Amino acid sequence: MTLFQAVVLGLVQGFTELLPVSSSAHLALTPYLLGWEDPGLSFDVALHVGTLIALMWYFRAEWVDMTKSAFTMARTRRIATLHERRLVYLVVATIPAGVGGILLNDLAKTTFRSPYVIGTTLVVLGGLLWAIDKWSVRSRSIEEVTLRDAIIVGCAQVLALVPGVSRSGSTITAGRFLHLDRASAARFSFLMSMPITIAAVLKEAPEAIRAEGFSTPLLAGVLAAAVSSWLAITVLLRYVSKHSYGIFALYRVLLAGVVFYTIATRGA
Repeated sequence: MTLFQAVVLGLVQGFTELLPVSSSAHLALTPYLLGWEDPGLSFDVALHVGTLIALMWYFRAEWVDMTKSAFTMARTRRIATLHERRLVYLVVATIPAGVGGILLNDLAKTTFRSPYVIGTTLVVLGGLLWAIDKWSVRSRSIEEVTLRDAIIVGCAQVLALVPGVSRSGSTITAGRFLHLDRASAARFSFLMSMPITIAAVLKEAPEAIRAEGFSTPLLAGVLAAAVSSWLAITVLLRYVSKHSYGIFALYRVLLAGVVFYTIATRGA
């Protein structure tokens, strides 16, 4: 992999990981559309180190509060404050995706990366995101998230193992279905992405390091992902505070059109 390819993939991963447009689809499609060799899922996951850096920095105050809450709960053996409840909900929301990742890991590396699958899931989730976002009433904030909400959004996160679905897309759609306002749905999605991303990185990054080593392209890709992830968080939270998710649903459908057109013209 060249330095240029790694930086492009890092920028693509960072921008699309936290937007409801599917980073896994873009990372699978970018080499396919540009005629590059697919670096594989392990390299894709290694780029998530950059996203983790952005998430830890952007939400540093909340992570500090929840870390303190963990020690408080261990000492008092009870759940009393908002941050303590939120920490428990994030743990609960992570469990379904962890189990799904173990059971479906092989399919995620092979069958699920098919352009046919990606094109289809881009359209299906895009339609659901548009319909649910339009229908949902803006009435609940992130402070009102319940254990039931965490379980439902956590189960939705499992669908993100299929490229084209999008982890943020599935969880934001589930959050809007539960009547979280747009910014709160995105914020909860971002917070709950960190534990499962850490688990994925710990599992897959060693394989990418064995293949690439601590090479300049790999490090450059991670840095590019960190910068673009931070920009994606900032842009999305500001945008959805005043606008709907419709633009992202439309983008997904247009991207699916590009995928199916490319399949038709290439015959594969």
